[in-house]
Amino acid sequence: MYTVAIVGRPNVGKSSLFNRLVGRREAIVADEAGVTRDVKSARLETDDGRPFLLLDTGGLWSGDEWESSIHAKVNEALRTADLVLFCVDGREGATDADFEVASWLRQLDRETLLVATKLDDERHLESAEFFELYSLGFGEPFPTAAEHAVGTYELLEEIAGRMGERDPGAEEEALRVAIIGRPNVGKSSLLNAIVGDERVIVADVPGTTRDAIDVEFSYGGRLFTLIDTAGIRRKPDAHLEYFSKLRSEQALLRSEVSILVIDPFEFGDHEMRLANLALEAGKPVVVAVNKWDLVAPEDRPLVLADLDQALDHISFAPRVFTSATEGEGLQEVLATVVRVHDTSRRRVTTGQLNGWLTVWTQRVQPPNFKGRPLRLLYVTQPDIAPPVFIFHVNNEAYVTRPYEQYLRNRIREDLGFSEVPFRMIFKSRTGGKRVRL
Repeated sequence: MYTVAIVGRPNVGKSSLFNRLVGRREAIVADEAGVTRDVKSARLETDDGRPFLLLDTGGLWSGDEWESSIHAKVNEALRTADLVLFCVDGREGATDADFEVASWLRQLDRETLLVATKLDDERHLESAEFFELYSLGFGEPFPTAAEHAVGTYELLEEIAGRMGERDPGAEEEALRVAIIGRPNVGKSSLLNAIVGDERVIVADVPGTTRDAIDVEFSYGGRLFTLIDTAGIRRKPDAHLEYFSKLRSEQALLRSEVSILVIDPFEFGDHEMRLANLALEAGKPVVVAVNKWDLVAPEDRPLVLADLDQALDHISFAPRVFTSATEGEGLQEVLATVVRVHDTSRRRVTTGQLNGWLTVWTQRVQPPNFKGRPLRLLYVTQPDIAPPVFIFHVNNEAYVTRPYEQYLRNRIREDLGFSEVPFRMIFKSRTGGKRVRL
């Protein structure tokens, strides 16, 4: 797929431009430099339907502790980039850091478009600072102001004009997978291990990942988008961390499957809350018990028992035991993700459902409520992802908890939905309705 990378020194408005081009607030934006550390991606389309991938990268020549890691990630991203949007602050003119970036880009020999940002007043275009930008050696600067959408539509047209013909093979939809978990649990390490490349920065410092980072890759002929999320704390203690938490929750909602990464040495209420977020959204969850190689064999039964208790409400979710450092369980994680994704999108015909309903009611008689028996008239599956089953009954108030659980178990075991969340709705002809997750 045609790939466009946004690069530049810190705090020149790269993420603001990324958000404006994407059409939503995908990347966290703040006044402080260095908010973006990893490479973030989004799929866009030109007006005539040609898809391309837009990358937002961390600030180069930042001079802080993350400089070398960010530089390595940007360098990796530019290996596949067809076009580079070299962003500079149009009101400040060319700085020493801008010249450093320019010299580096010339060595990479990538097609580059110089983009001047923050030019929300036409008078800026006649300033000495604007004309300084020509000295960077990339021709005429392309003026933009992302905050006010100045020049951004024209920039998209410029990108479209530099693209080749439409590639029909690039239309494949990627399976979106959110990797969630508490801070410093090994989410980024697991993502890098699955992809087989150092795509996101890994450090021992909690909170290294601050935004939700999309990484696309192919495995077994299938396209995936892995979303590495910032660790979700119960009570964010800073403005930036609040938005990191919000982005993580949004990433979970826009994913199709979630991988809940568990540290076998530290888990509890935090993981319950994350699992609840996925469960309430109807998202299948794969529990990846990471660092399993570090758990002594004699301690594993106790760890598993504690895990059963902590995640009892999603006991149906499949578990995979992984080690990002040793490369264990990685293929099994992806295979399980594909399996639960496909299961959550499976539809059972009404004829099959009602054949099973007859078997179920004959096997265990419906409850009798003070001489008034529950009658299950028929059942349908109107929706998928999550699967929804509507039981049409004479009175939803007659459905007891034990019988509801019986039907839930039958759906799991007889219909093959044992590893995914689904919803049951009991609906009577009088208009009453009861919904169960």
